[in-house]
Amino acid sequence: MQQLLITLGILLFVLGLLWPWLSQLPPGRLPGDIHIEREHFSFHFPLMTGLVISVVLTLVLWWLRK
Repeated sequence: MQQLLITLGILLFVLGLLWPWLSQLPPGRLPGDIHIEREHFSFHFPLMTGLVISVVLTLVLWWLRK
């Protein structure tokens, strides 16, 4: 548990340092994300972004447990 918390802390620290550059990337606007705009209505469902994040987190957690 201690190793997991330390790893997560370091990861959050690095993400915080890289945030100015990471915010330039287009998460939430990947092909496959659903975005509908109508008059007085906007709907956004980040389907592909959620799948990519899920796969990346699954691989990272699998690697940490191994």
